[in-house]
Amino acid sequence: MVEQVVERLKSIRRAHGLTQENVRFDTDLNIGRIESGRHSISLTTLADLCDYYDISLEDFFKDIVTRK
Repeated sequence: MVEQVVERLKSIRRAHGLTQENVRFDTDLNIGRIESGRHSISLTTLADLCDYYDISLEDFFKDIVTRK
């Protein structure tokens, strides 16, 4: 599931035409460490990023499979 969250974050960032540097400058979050999987993301940080990308948490998790 973590891998899916990371891929979703990358996809959303790219869809907004943003670089990791843009996001870090705007949010003060090191999105590079999160997107590489080197840093765990908290629910609070994920909610902050969803606000930044103007997407609800519900929509963020829409296509993420939690069970097989």
